[in-house]
Amino acid sequence: MQRFLSISSKSTSLKNQKQLHLPLVSSVSSATPKGQSCSHYFNQKSPSLGSRLGFDRVFSSGYFPNRVNLREHERNGNGFLRSKGLVGEIRNYSSETDRESIDYDVVIVGAGPAGLSAAIRFKQLCQEKNADFSVCVVEKGAEVGAHILSGNVFEPRALNELLPQWKDEEAPINVPVSSDKFWLLTKDRAISLPSPFDNKGNYVISLSQLVRWMGVKAEELGVEIYPGFAASEILYDEDNNVVGIGTNDMGVAKDGSRKENFQRGVALKGRITLLAEGCRGSLSQKIMKEYKLREKVQAQHQTYALGIKEVWEIDEKKHKPGAVLHTLGWPLDSKTYGGSFLYHMKDRQISIGLVVALNYHNPFLNPYEEFQKLKHHPSIKPLLEGGTVLQYGARTLNEGGFQSVPYPVFPGGAIIGCSAGFLNVPKIKGTHTAMKSGMLAAEATFGVLHEGSNMEAYWDALRSSWVWEELHRARNYRPAFEYGLFPGLALSALEHYVLKGKSPFTFKHGKPDHEATNVAKLHSSIQYPKPDGVLSFDVPTSLHRSNTNHNHDQPAHLHLRDPNIPETVNLPEYAGPESRYCPARVYEYVPNEKNQLKLQINAQNCLHCKACDIKDPKQNIEWTVPEGGGGPGYSVM
Repeated sequence: MQRFLSISSKSTSLKNQKQLHLPLVSSVSSATPKGQSCSHYFNQKSPSLGSRLGFDRVFSSGYFPNRVNLREHERNGNGFLRSKGLVGEIRNYSSETDRESIDYDVVIVGAGPAGLSAAIRFKQLCQEKNADFSVCVVEKGAEVGAHILSGNVFEPRALNELLPQWKDEEAPINVPVSSDKFWLLTKDRAISLPSPFDNKGNYVISLSQLVRWMGVKAEELGVEIYPGFAASEILYDEDNNVVGIGTNDMGVAKDGSRKENFQRGVALKGRITLLAEGCRGSLSQKIMKEYKLREKVQAQHQTYALGIKEVWEIDEKKHKPGAVLHTLGWPLDSKTYGGSFLYHMKDRQISIGLVVALNYHNPFLNPYEEFQKLKHHPSIKPLLEGGTVLQYGARTLNEGGFQSVPYPVFPGGAIIGCSAGFLNVPKIKGTHTAMKSGMLAAEATFGVLHEGSNMEAYWDALRSSWVWEELHRARNYRPAFEYGLFPGLALSALEHYVLKGKSPFTFKHGKPDHEATNVAKLHSSIQYPKPDGVLSFDVPTSLHRSNTNHNHDQPAHLHLRDPNIPETVNLPEYAGPESRYCPARVYEYVPNEKNQLKLQINAQNCLHCKACDIKDPKQNIEWTVPEGGGGPGYSVM
């Protein structure tokens, strides 16, 4: 069966792309320094990095990955294929008994802000020191940015340090914040409060577009980026040091059998491995448990929230580029922490979303339906009327802050960005801190490879950086709301206006989010209004707007540790909360032939938000990566 790789003929432009469809069996495409495409034809028996990694999907992003030119290769005496890349690096390809192995100096998992910042900073140091080290970034989304969702009011502090000329290099950052409002919502009113956010000098952006641009910058420095490949396992040596990651197998049927297009996953081995998977990264979670990284620094458990977002196109007369609004209160009850945001982007677009802390108590609460209610508030509804929804998505975010940061270094690598958890809750920002953590990890990594130092330098640099100072100053805001909305507001005001983050005490977080869920008998069922199809929508309509897609004939990536718990515990005791906390209707209780309710998992709906992995009352659901390239396809989120 003929397979095609779709690439853009202009890597630096997200508009007016011309797609080239090249048969993968006969050519491999690579990016020139100016971003124009070129094809290198080679003997069909020659191994291609793309084919070894299993390219069998169609990608269409604003850039395309560098691929090695396999016309120039030779085999050494050990049977390795030594292939010289476009920027001069040497790759080793070895055939192990069960899968192919490819060696790099640095392997980074995740092409988000942290992972790309790490890759860029590392390659900058290579240029400064005239060192030749290779960097590979693997990304489970079908293209860079496809799985990136954020508000986002962007603070450019880290970017100013990383790429100081970004304003001259067509970065998609061009809508400065023009106003900053903060409301307390009741069901019918919006009460204006003093805004605690200092957004002067910040920008309203699409983070998915920004990371696409960063991907281009990384490639220009020689970073190899491979979207569409999911890192499914950690590789260890005989001394229990991390030596890389393995990508998952492709072409496995739902029943576990191998389909005709089966391709074994690849071992990507790195002298240093950096995990930049984002919030609740599956490999990062395993690493933290394996090496007891929380216990090492007495960090508390992480706390989370679920963010649900839409991008709308509205009437030009209502559009105010750069206008920023945050709210607290309705539609959430006073015991549930959360709030909404509404940001005016460019091109008549606005971002609107609701963030709900996952330590909510009522198992009948449905975050998706709460978001639909929000849009009908009399202070928000007029803005949306006459508009059109362009995109929908959801993602969890870390809220634990300073108290919950684990020791981020493990033997053979480090955890960076939101996988570790550097979100500044009172700022409602984590991109700048994630980027800075990636940069600091890159500097430590370069020290290890070039100067023989150790990765503990990353931990030391992190604690000496402005990231640590920010998180320490902000440490008491989120746990203050354990006491409810109004006590939380009072304590936050004290922290912000009086103590200015220098309080002599540090609050602790409450129960882990999954333990905070009450049994159903303590609450009443919540009756949500039906969607009107104008401002509010059903889940299938929203899912369509997320461009979510998974191959149906593959093993479910959502695992039940005990398949009996949904029917014996979750349904009778908690009224089946997984059918409500999931914003994609992945989990449904449906009657079987005996009219008994059984849990049905619609894994193909999954938005990769990770809420199920966090909120399940008995921690019975394990989120793992599906086939690479599956999931949402965000472009303006």
